[in-house]
Amino acid sequence: MKPFSGIITALATPFDQNSLDLKSFDNLLSYQIEQNIEGFVVNGTTGESPTLKSNEVEELFSIAKKKVQSKIPIIVGTGSNCTEKTIYDSREAEKWGADALLVVVPYYNKPPSRGLYQHFKIIAESVQVPIILYNVPGRTITSLDVETILKLSEIKNIIGIKEASGRVSMAIEIRRACSEDFLLLSGDDGTFVDFLGAGGDGVISVASHLIPSQMKNWQTWVKSGNINKAKEDLKKYLNWIDLLFCEANPIPLKRALQMKGLFASAELRLPLVELEEEMTFKLKNEMQRIGIL
Repeated sequence: MKPFSGIITALATPFDQNSLDLKSFDNLLSYQIEQNIEGFVVNGTTGESPTLKSNEVEELFSIAKKKVQSKIPIIVGTGSNCTEKTIYDSREAEKWGADALLVVVPYYNKPPSRGLYQHFKIIAESVQVPIILYNVPGRTITSLDVETILKLSEIKNIIGIKEASGRVSMAIEIRRACSEDFLLLSGDDGTFVDFLGAGGDGVISVASHLIPSQMKNWQTWVKSGNINKAKEDLKKYLNWIDLLFCEANPIPLKRALQMKGLFASAELRLPLVELEEEMTFKLKNEMQRIGIL
């Protein structure tokens, strides 16, 4: 397997009265390790990166690093819509010992493709640690095109991409354009099986917080040529996966983690707020139906 391939969980960040809830974080790490997860992201979208302070990111990373004892790679999210800030945060994460960096497409300021290329190129030149591009146009509006991805893939330490548009056709185009060594990770749980079938190497996932074993099974079946078995098993979980995104991630996920007993609360930081009662009821019923609860 390629480095950083497989099932990678984009870790949620638990809070207790607006401070880090480190006991719940340890609960989550322990559960994930028991389930043989293949990687972690700290300070990703699911971790509420816009509202985490730098010292909190470092603390979460240090706890996770100590817990896994170098047996599981830890990727740190360092992207922003400011190139200078991203360089600073990337250098800091490299000092901490991050195994790789996840760098999102700049949001809000809508740079053209040539600006995106320069942004990622300069960041890659500022560190030696591997970089994974993160394309998520549903959140950033701006999207990397295949031509720009190809050019970036030729930079030594840009090793892959988390492609979260939900378009399997995009994965097919990237795989055709880039070398086989270029890491292709899904960022969309619902299309993950088809993404693997299109040549994907794994996923940076939200659903893997609670169904890591099932997702590893899908990966095994697809890689062994039994994609139909994976698709059939996925059907059982699709409604639950949809409910995980009934509001902005990680609002529903945190409620699910609380109901599972991994998090003490479903608390988020403003401007995100907890899932309302009606959707909580639907989420709980679905979790019971598929056996998570």
